[in-house]
Amino acid sequence: MRQIYLLLLLTFLLCGCTAAPEVSIEPVSPTAQTAPTESQNTEPMDPLQQLLDAMTLEEKVGQLFLARCPAENAADDLAAYHLGGYLLFGQDFDNETPDSFREKISGYQNASPIPLLIAVDEEGGTVCRVSSHQSFRSQRFPSPREAYAAGGMEYLLATETEKAELLSSLGINVIMGPVCDITPGFGAFMQPRSLGESPEITGRFAASAVQIYSDSQLGSVLKHFPGYGNNPDTHTDMVTDARSLEELETVDLLPFEAGIQAGCDAILMSHNIISALDDTAPASLSPAVHDYLRNTMDFDGVIVTDDLVMAAITQAYGAEEAAVLAVLSGNDLLCCTDYPVQYPAVLEAVRANRISEEQLEESVLRTLKWKQKLGLIF
Repeated sequence: MRQIYLLLLLTFLLCGCTAAPEVSIEPVSPTAQTAPTESQNTEPMDPLQQLLDAMTLEEKVGQLFLARCPAENAADDLAAYHLGGYLLFGQDFDNETPDSFREKISGYQNASPIPLLIAVDEEGGTVCRVSSHQSFRSQRFPSPREAYAAGGMEYLLATETEKAELLSSLGINVIMGPVCDITPGFGAFMQPRSLGESPEITGRFAASAVQIYSDSQLGSVLKHFPGYGNNPDTHTDMVTDARSLEELETVDLLPFEAGIQAGCDAILMSHNIISALDDTAPASLSPAVHDYLRNTMDFDGVIVTDDLVMAAITQAYGAEEAAVLAVLSGNDLLCCTDYPVQYPAVLEAVRANRISEEQLEESVLRTLKWKQKLGLIF
């Protein structure tokens, strides 16, 4: 299938370039006007748009899914669900060496007609999918908080540079970070994972990390929009953030703004209910929160959900409905563990015109542009 897409592109590039038969040419009066041909009037088609146009509806829907990599049949699932990418967890590095892991990822890429996003959480500290395995690094990466305490911003950014180089060398092309959350409360859920400094210092870290990742051809995902604060864990329960919009705009949103200005690729939505913007739906399923990110903060990159398997979502929505609502609210990529049931639900919603093909294609095109930026296509 990958060859078919490449042949389509090659055909397009060669179109109109074959040699014309030899003919005699009559002199033309200097005043004679020649009507422009259709080919002269037609601008070359964007290769990404051409790729999108060549995709089936099933393939387009599949590109919405950043799926948790299954323990078995990962290559088969790529063919069955046309997935946009895989999100890796610690189990995906068990019993692997760097060489064997690279070979495994290469196998996934070869099984997918459209190159995959291969993403991982490697924040340091308590979230280390890769460096928790000694075959990849002798010890875990420190958390941003630990690195900053040990050597300030210089050591923190040196750690992020080493991290980016390691992940890129393994065939990973997206890091689910940097963490932009401001968490002042000791003992809060996000406290061990946040930098724990001012919005200005956190913003400097976010912007610098985005650039460091980009230098290693590694996609960045700012998280957890619009900022977790001292709120409890949405893995276990629904959470409502009652802070005012003014407080969010003067504190929590500043690191995200810095990351956007630095050219971040994607932003991950939290599952917190942000009552200042929408007192009913979690941010990940809220059109109002997505509208704020798009139109108030001028973000035109990829918007990603946090994993839809978390209790804040599953307690209030079924797996299928959560996936459909995630697309309707404005997400371009769905982090999904339950993709075998969520993919057909989204596909049926498009076929029933509950989700418009126009919206679907806008999201897929954003993801394809990201893949192009990462050097995966064209």
